[in-house]
Amino acid sequence: MSKSLSSSHGVHWPVALVALLIAIVATVHSLPQGAPETVCDTMLPFHAGGSVLPETSVCPFAIETSASVVGQGQTLRVDVSGVPAGLSFGGFMIQARNRNPPYQIIGQFGPTRDGTVKLMNCENSVNNSATHSNAGPKPQVTLDWQSPVDFVGQVVFNATVAQSYNQFWVGVPSNPVQVVRRDVSAASLPTTPNNFNTNFGSTRAPYVPPNYVAPTVAAAGADPFYDGCGQTKNCFGLPNGCVASKSCTAVAAVTVRGDIYEFELQSSKGTGAAYVALGLSDDAKMGEDLTTECVPENGRVNLYSSYTSASPYGANRANVPQNSARLLNASMVDGVIYCKVQREPMTVVQGRSFDLRNGVYHMLVASGSSLKENSVGYHDIGRLPSANPINLAVVQDLGGSSMLLVRLHGAFMIAAWIGTTSLGIIFARYFKQTWVGSQTCGKDQWFAWHRMLMVTTWTLTIVAYILIWVELKRAVWHAHSIIGLITVILCFIQPIGALFRPGPNDKKRPYFNWGHWLGGNLAHILAIVAIFFSVKLPKAELPEWMDWILVGFVVFHVLVHLIFSIYLCINHWQIASIASDRQQSQRINTFQMGDMAHHHQHAMRNGMSMERKMDAPYGGLRKGLLGVYTVVLLLFVVVLILLVVLAPIEKLFN
Repeated sequence: MSKSLSSSHGVHWPVALVALLIAIVATVHSLPQGAPETVCDTMLPFHAGGSVLPETSVCPFAIETSASVVGQGQTLRVDVSGVPAGLSFGGFMIQARNRNPPYQIIGQFGPTRDGTVKLMNCENSVNNSATHSNAGPKPQVTLDWQSPVDFVGQVVFNATVAQSYNQFWVGVPSNPVQVVRRDVSAASLPTTPNNFNTNFGSTRAPYVPPNYVAPTVAAAGADPFYDGCGQTKNCFGLPNGCVASKSCTAVAAVTVRGDIYEFELQSSKGTGAAYVALGLSDDAKMGEDLTTECVPENGRVNLYSSYTSASPYGANRANVPQNSARLLNASMVDGVIYCKVQREPMTVVQGRSFDLRNGVYHMLVASGSSLKENSVGYHDIGRLPSANPINLAVVQDLGGSSMLLVRLHGAFMIAAWIGTTSLGIIFARYFKQTWVGSQTCGKDQWFAWHRMLMVTTWTLTIVAYILIWVELKRAVWHAHSIIGLITVILCFIQPIGALFRPGPNDKKRPYFNWGHWLGGNLAHILAIVAIFFSVKLPKAELPEWMDWILVGFVVFHVLVHLIFSIYLCINHWQIASIASDRQQSQRINTFQMGDMAHHHQHAMRNGMSMERKMDAPYGGLRKGLLGVYTVVLLLFVVVLILLVVLAPIEKLFN
């Protein structure tokens, strides 16, 4: 009996000893490396498999903030300490959340100099939560928290504080902190501290982190994003060539270390960007591309992966594995979006493999000012593909794809519809009674010039339309393209209709005249409207002030039409007066008893026929005005073509 007992005790005493040691350690230690990111939502420690429940008593720890009001993008000090002071704790987790629905995590924490804090990435954002880096006893932890630049409202700091492994409190709140707009002056911010520490005064100076260094003018001008471009990482941005001048509207960089592929994306200040994105494309065209999107939402920058479609155009996140990329760092300061992303070497989307190790891809940078539901909006700020596909691991200098066809398209359209069409309409409308008796190739001068100018318009328009199709290789529908297509159709049928025009005395000739006039003028008006819309196209890279040049042309063209129309009315009045005088003379001397109506019409026809044998009055003034119009029109055409061909013109001046 006693032997049995001693044998039993000999077997079980080591187990009891281990259990006792575990219990002792558990009473003094929390999780040694901090809270895992799997508890970002609940902030509930999973101690002992979840069997240890949080305390329900009053928490002896407090969350204090250095101020109750903070401006957008400013830094706030947050303290986790015991009440009374000196009471130690082992572990903690803290995050700031919107006090109102949807209660999202707000802002970012900064690293501490003593290394006692470990930053966490929750809800696809960066450094928006913090936990302990070691579970040793600590009487206080001080953190720096930066408010987002695009959030206004109240936040509350929520914390989980563990005094020991078996004793912890969840949901320990701070007093609300109001985040206000950046344009509210610091002097006007009420900075009454929380009531946990009565030694604070009613106001205090703005808090400055210990490691803060005020930027100098030189430092502000040097963007570290471009460090290493062309040496340790591939950089590409828009507009073309902006990497060299470090002035990109949107830019992307790729760093490859073994099987680690890191992508950096950044927008520019003052562009109003709602997102910045990078696509990996086989053909430098939008469609069937894997894209990485950095999108500021609810006070933080989120990461999305999308798959683009060409028809209809869109960037779709459905059926795209979002875990193929991981957000390493992100920020939005003064409207500048920045993110750093690590992407898996192999991603399969809808049966298509994107192999970063072995594949070659065009880098396609895009940025836009709007968002759609579960997608980014149109890239109205800009879009540019690299000229050649590259292996991302091979560092090289990248240039944008050639814009030659786009520039030629714009130049030809301006020459056609601002230049030759405008002049051709002037000849047809106002110069039929000028250079009478002078002909070219058997045709009156006005008709010869009109035909030559309109054939030039037709040729330039068809060539320009073919060029843009070769460039795009697909239909892209927006205001410019739709109005432009209607213009091209009208332009195409105009000369075909002219080939089948009825004879001068045919009863159907008036219908042709009206139809030809309407088609030509409608095409001219629509073409100018389409050119106005082209100024807004990111691919065109035209300056906004080009609109004023176009407005100047329209005003000048209408003014010249008005002057010519006045001359035309005077001519018709004089011809009618001469015909009436001759009819009156013939009625008195020859046809006193005849048919008055018949002889009136006959005399009018004879009078007008005689007038057509000579130039209409004011021919010299008309020719002079035509010369002035031609010179000024040529200046408009040259300036507009230069803006198109040399776009972006700002880069040339810089």
